[in-house]
Amino acid sequence: LLNEFLKEHKKVEQQQASISELKSTVAQQQTGIEVLTAQLKEQAAQIQKVSAQLEVNKPAPQVVVNKP
Repeated sequence: LLNEFLKEHKKVEQQQASISELKSTVAQQQTGIEVLTAQLKEQAAQIQKVSAQLEVNKPAPQVVVNKP
């Protein structure tokens, strides 16, 4: 009976170690997601800025008259 208990206790300890490792992995992934989100926001802001500059620098349309 004691042997059974010790086996089960060892399984529980292994499961707890696995859970701790998974929690650590999730935390690292969450940090990575936050970094990527910040980078995406930065890139979106840069794209918007460049788009606005292109719009300002866009030449006015010119009308061409063909003379027969």
